[in-house]
Amino acid sequence: MTKVEVDRRALLAAMASLPLAACAHRVSGGTTRNLGVATFNIWHDAGGQWPVRLGLLTAALRAADADVIALQEILEDANRGLPNQADTIAHALGYAVHFVAPEPEGAPKRYGNAILTRLPVIEVARRKLEPLSDYRTAIRVRVQSGDGPVDIVGTHLAWQPDAAAVRAEQLADLLGWLPTDGTPLVVMGDFNAPLDDPGLKAMGPPRFTSALPFGAATTTLNPARGHAPRVIDHIFADSAHFAVAAAKVIGSEPVDGEYPSDHFGVAARLTRR
Repeated sequence: MTKVEVDRRALLAAMASLPLAACAHRVSGGTTRNLGVATFNIWHDAGGQWPVRLGLLTAALRAADADVIALQEILEDANRGLPNQADTIAHALGYAVHFVAPEPEGAPKRYGNAILTRLPVIEVARRKLEPLSDYRTAIRVRVQSGDGPVDIVGTHLAWQPDAAAVRAEQLADLLGWLPTDGTPLVVMGDFNAPLDDPGLKAMGPPRFTSALPFGAATTTLNPARGHAPRVIDHIFADSAHFAVAAAKVIGSEPVDGEYPSDHFGVAARLTRR
């Protein structure tokens, strides 16, 4: 595949995502009241088209114009010469990157979650979630927004359809790990379950608002990659501090027959209360 073909795919993908990118970051007077966030499961290096999918992913995320991005299924594999995929995406977008994996730093192969941000970072924390046998992680990055600190958390929960109890345990561990100093919170990622899954009960109201409530989207799983339609990728905003100004699915249109991932991404604009 030529560079021209890859660039054309990236351009078309970016054009498909422009409406959300047009949302204003600022209200009159110049005070920042609008936080842009996005989440995308990038499907590691599956499908044999990572160089092409990389261009489509970066185009979709660039057009979403998010201040902070959560990524899941990030792979780095020294044995195969594959650099950390989150580093690669962050470099292309001009964001700072923070990564978490069950494997220790320096291991030849690591697989996990990342947060990319263009906002100043105050602190970073990482967690292996209970039950440890499921090898799931969470990462928290406290960023300095125009309205003060915000905690952004990225995670990826148990995938089995009958694993609601495991997802509930993972979320209980995650929420119990978070600071209790009142900092506004956004939790996002691949939860591997729709909103009505019993395992996601802790992410419901009154504490959290879903950026994609019931009926707002048909699926965040890509039917073209063999998935039954379900919305399992979520952005949960702290209801006491945020209202959802806009939200949409991104990366859902093929470019020359290829998609960024076997998931679609979700992007949202959150307005501070």
